[in-house]
Amino acid sequence: MSWTDCIIKMEDLNKKYYKIRDVADFIGVPSATLRYWETEFPEINPSRTPTGIRQYTPEDIETLRIVHYLIRVKGLKVEAAKQQLKINRNNISKKLRVINELLDLRSELEVMLKSLTKRK
Repeated sequence: MSWTDCIIKMEDLNKKYYKIRDVADFIGVPSATLRYWETEFPEINPSRTPTGIRQYTPEDIETLRIVHYLIRVKGLKVEAAKQQLKINRNNISKKLRVINELLDLRSELEVMLKSLTKRK
C-alpha cells in the first residue's frame, strides 16, 4: 500500500476520539509504530481511558500524519523529523493539505477520462 492510499482528510474525522487500530489504518502503519512514535515525539500524547485504551483526537492524527510524511515518505531519521516538526510544522501541514487536494483532483480527472474513453 502506498502512502497515498491511506491519506485521510481532516474534515472526514468527525468523531472526538479514535482507537489506535483505527488510527493505524488511517495512517497506514502498524499500531506498534504509533506507540513507538509516541515515545519519540512529545507532541503525540493521546489521552487514555481508565482502562488504558488510547484515545486519539483529530489533532493527534494530524500530527501523526506529519510524522508519517517526514519519516516514511521523505525518509528522514527520527531526530531530523523531530527538528522539522518543531521548526516547520505549519509548512509541512500545508504541504500535506495541498497533496490531498491534488490527489482528489487527480481522482476526479481519472473518472472523467474513463467516462470519455467509454463514449468513443
